[in-house]
Amino acid sequence: MTTEDGAPIPSVTDATLTDIATNGIWRSAGLDINPSVLAVARALLAAVQGAAPTGALPDELRELVDGVRRGAGVTLQRLPVTEDLSLSAFLIKQNTTEPRPVVIVPAGWNPYGWLPFMAGYLALAVRGYHVLAYTPRGIGTPGLVSTSEGFIDVAGPHDWSDGSRMIDHAQAQFAPSKVGFLGLSYGSGISQLVAAHDPEDRVAAVAALSTWGNLATSLYDNDTRHVEAVRALIEFTGGAEEDKFDDATLKILKDFREGQDLKDVVTWGTERSPETYVGLTNTRGIPTFYSNTWHESLFPAREAIDTFEKLTTPKHLNLWIGDHGAPEGAGITGVSTGVPFPGLLTPMREAYAWLDHHLLGEANAVPDWPVVNSQVMFTYETAPFGGGRRITTPAKREPLRSWAEATTATESWFLSGNGETSDGVLSDKPSAGWSRSFIAGHETAATAMDKVMATGQKEWSGNPKTYEPAAFERTRLLLWSTEELSGGRHIRGAARLRLTVRTEDADTEAATLVAYLFDIGQDGKARIITHEPLTVTGLSRGTDRTVSWSLQPAAYDLPDGHRLALVVNSRDQLYAFTGQENSTTTITSASGEEAVLELPLG
Repeated sequence: MTTEDGAPIPSVTDATLTDIATNGIWRSAGLDINPSVLAVARALLAAVQGAAPTGALPDELRELVDGVRRGAGVTLQRLPVTEDLSLSAFLIKQNTTEPRPVVIVPAGWNPYGWLPFMAGYLALAVRGYHVLAYTPRGIGTPGLVSTSEGFIDVAGPHDWSDGSRMIDHAQAQFAPSKVGFLGLSYGSGISQLVAAHDPEDRVAAVAALSTWGNLATSLYDNDTRHVEAVRALIEFTGGAEEDKFDDATLKILKDFREGQDLKDVVTWGTERSPETYVGLTNTRGIPTFYSNTWHESLFPAREAIDTFEKLTTPKHLNLWIGDHGAPEGAGITGVSTGVPFPGLLTPMREAYAWLDHHLLGEANAVPDWPVVNSQVMFTYETAPFGGGRRITTPAKREPLRSWAEATTATESWFLSGNGETSDGVLSDKPSAGWSRSFIAGHETAATAMDKVMATGQKEWSGNPKTYEPAAFERTRLLLWSTEELSGGRHIRGAARLRLTVRTEDADTEAATLVAYLFDIGQDGKARIITHEPLTVTGLSRGTDRTVSWSLQPAAYDLPDGHRLALVVNSRDQLYAFTGQENSTTTITSASGEEAVLELPLG
């Protein structure tokens, strides 16, 4: 027996599900889908179509398929969005004359289109929804049934109109009582944008998972290009770049890579940002569910939080440990209740509950939820498992009426200089007149992550990256730290850093600075709390410039007796470096504008 694409139907065992639960939906090497996810998806598709027996599936997946087949029918269709363009779709229709709501699921950005999250569609169907999952234009690998035609519009106006055409098709085939959208990653942004722009205002609720609020600032913020995220995404479309994007988008991508015409890049990204249309969403009153992660490598948490805070509709925001797609991945790919660590399936259960309340009218706990539920980094308890750790008690979550409520006080830590041969100190007293220098243009062991998404997946499953600050390359970075802090600190919000920078080289007119905040334990090992880059332009040799910028928001409990450390270097694999390699960057503290780290507390 083979799948729709002629491949053998894969075997799925508890070991397959354990692999997803332990290692996540991404390959350990970075942005690619875990083969176990595809195995589960292909097996579920074959089983729900009747092309393979369900008996070979683990118990909960077999029951899921049997439940769908008892009450619904499935079809694969190509749905037209223009006279000469159609999109691949997977549909589940409830076998009832009673009006039921439909959940429309635009696929995420991946080479397999709608295929990987088959379990999510079946889970929606057994809850009583019609389902229409589709691949946005241009996404997918040629030859796969789940691939759509056309050029990728990157959540632009064509994708908005395509989403409205999907509603048209859903109404024609299902006559639904209500229309909801659920999307993860790329599909989450499209879901919000379709809801805001649908000409007939037909979207009754949105669940936006691992989502973005502002695509422009996800790509380019603090005058710094987020190059690694863009590089990884371009390689993850399922085809060659010139075959996937039209000339106008290729020009935007070229400008981004080369750091030219960036105003055009920002305009392009802003048009594709839910934040730009938050007024439409508010006017329409669309209930909106958000989730994001603290160490998000594609769509940093701040821009999602900023957009969420502007919503005046019924809304909810979950903030999780980890990186893109890690919290929702197990639940949407079919990991069963007997396999995961405690709390692994909570993110998807809450997304489904949101839809159940707003589309099915279920009298569940949603009305009593806090507006924001913030998971505090690494507060879980773990035990040895395999070669690493496994969560035994989930990390704590803090209910908030808004994210602004998280910060209740700030604490000033002033940077001081201890000469050129030792680390600096973070103290409670201002210090001016010192200077410390480092060689710019080199990556260091102080880095935001080892791999996009893979490092954050390990955080989510109980294995955060450990750093060795003693081994940080002192000629290529600067470090300041506190003494051991009695009582620790509850860090809640976005730390803000002010310092003065200058270049010591006549031919260097720009400098990239990357600031990292670390928690250093009594054993000398560290974990990262947050980070953020800044690029300073218009510098001239020997001239000081005082700059300030905010790091990404965080919820982190610094334990009693640990030290807080600030590191500043010039280069991280995630970002473009602007400056001159091997040039000298000097950090100092100006009188009246002393270098300071403002630490948010809650």
